[in-house]
Amino acid sequence: MSFFNVDEPLIRSKQEALDIQDLQGLLRIHWRIGSVKLFSALYTRIDQIFVVWGWITGVIFVTAQFLPLSWHLQAVVWSVLTLAGVLTMSTLAWFWVRVEQLCWVVYVWAALMLIGLGVTDGGIFLGWGQVLSHLCPLWLGLSAIGYFCTGWGLRSRTFLLAGLIHLLGIVVLPYSGSWPFVTTGVVIAGTLLFLAEVQWDMRPPSATAILTAEQQQFNFAQYQRRLAD
Repeated sequence: MSFFNVDEPLIRSKQEALDIQDLQGLLRIHWRIGSVKLFSALYTRIDQIFVVWGWITGVIFVTAQFLPLSWHLQAVVWSVLTLAGVLTMSTLAWFWVRVEQLCWVVYVWAALMLIGLGVTDGGIFLGWGQVLSHLCPLWLGLSAIGYFCTGWGLRSRTFLLAGLIHLLGIVVLPYSGSWPFVTTGVVIAGTLLFLAEVQWDMRPPSATAILTAEQQQFNFAQYQRRLAD
């Protein structure tokens, strides 16, 4: 039996046949002007986490590249945004990861973000020159580790590929000239926002005490519907 769920493609357009844990907190957006549809999308709580982190990382790295703010001020702003992101991620993901028996993935991501934050703030406030000159590969590397762990937990080729893309970003950084923060922001934020818009592969639904027998049967039926689409 394959470790990965080869019955599902790496990515595809989102489907309506969602599991119980995805339906909880589902955000549906339908923007219209009269009969003209401008934008229509649905975002599970996991998708919402990707969007939140995508905007946070985008703001952080664009600010570092373009705005003439002191590093100390940026460190304070980055710290607040990162801590807010960790709290938001933990809150939104908790039911989903409990159902999927993947609480450890949240712990890993939270630890990686806090380690990165501590090292970054130490580099800025304590004047660690080597840290300041390697902030971009630091965050790309931490993100890669997080994606590899997520890919292993979900048995997802998509997340493993995302980790490889971040490692490739580290390789590309020396060729980015005077745009290292923009390059890093594009890789990190771009990956997150892309993942929020597609359906990625993962292992089939698993039995869990969090859900009733009826809910588990519902999830299995939804999984069969997704395979048939």
